[in-house]
Amino acid sequence: MSENTPVLQQTPILTLTLNPALDMATSVPQMVADEKLRCSEPQLDPGGGGLNVSRAIHALGGESLALVALGGLTGDRLAVLIRREGVMFLGITGPGETRQSLTVNEAATGRQYRFMLPGPVWTEADQDRVFMLLRAAGKPGGFAVISGSQPPGVPMDFPARLAASMAGMRVVLDTSGAALTQAVTHPIPGLDLLRMDGEEAESLAGHKLDTRTDTADFAQSLVARGVARKVVVARGADGSVLADATRRIFAKAPKVTVNSKVGAGDSFVGGYILALARGQSEAEALAQGVAAAAAAVMSAATDLCRAEDVARLLPEAVVSTV
Repeated sequence: MSENTPVLQQTPILTLTLNPALDMATSVPQMVADEKLRCSEPQLDPGGGGLNVSRAIHALGGESLALVALGGLTGDRLAVLIRREGVMFLGITGPGETRQSLTVNEAATGRQYRFMLPGPVWTEADQDRVFMLLRAAGKPGGFAVISGSQPPGVPMDFPARLAASMAGMRVVLDTSGAALTQAVTHPIPGLDLLRMDGEEAESLAGHKLDTRTDTADFAQSLVARGVARKVVVARGADGSVLADATRRIFAKAPKVTVNSKVGAGDSFVGGYILALARGQSEAEALAQGVAAAAAAVMSAATDLCRAEDVARLLPEAVVSTV
């Protein structure tokens, strides 16, 4: 932003990343087994769900506080990259060595290969430190984003325990795998928003969700069961559906050329939550989230959305009822 750009008032946003990664991205002419592959100069970025949400918010001119678990020399390097981007963060002492991830683009086919390391195992003492910090850092009435993979060693109900440590905040959960299944089968009290992608929704529903109506029906059924006050389901290149107890809306995804899908979901959450934090409507927030996701897939490697791309794409993210 320039010096003359007005700073918009917003509700506080807190993001939590307990399993961050030093993201490395490179490319090769072709992926060939058993051969020594010559890679391009790597691009290094701070990564991890909640941290990426904070990066997207920062790119869109907003503010958040990112709580990030850091450990070892990789954690030190990650902290340098976060500071370089200008994202406000608070480091949490994490166990072991912060993990790394590798994204490799194959030039010959345009395919993308993503290698994700698991990260260090968390003990009960490590978890207790986080609960205490959340109780101290939480701002009642603000937004709290729990996003990304859970670290090894934590119990299945860990997101619920995290949410309980942020009493009075509007908690957003964007996770996957066993943690998502747990959140659906054992609802987290007071959860404000649950987000998932289409494949995850179909797995939980046990059948295909071919139409927007199918997706909205499923999302609203979760709301009716008390899973969350609002549920968002991403339908890939089609757009995203949001449902609460009384409304079902859809934001159409702008048509863009896909360069990398890394960070699209995190960019959605960043754009959506920032709009709500600035007092915009659910429809406006959903549109900004979808535009931010589209802007992210346009970018290369592990880059996220850019504000100018989001502004250009926003008019195409048309919102309709389902």
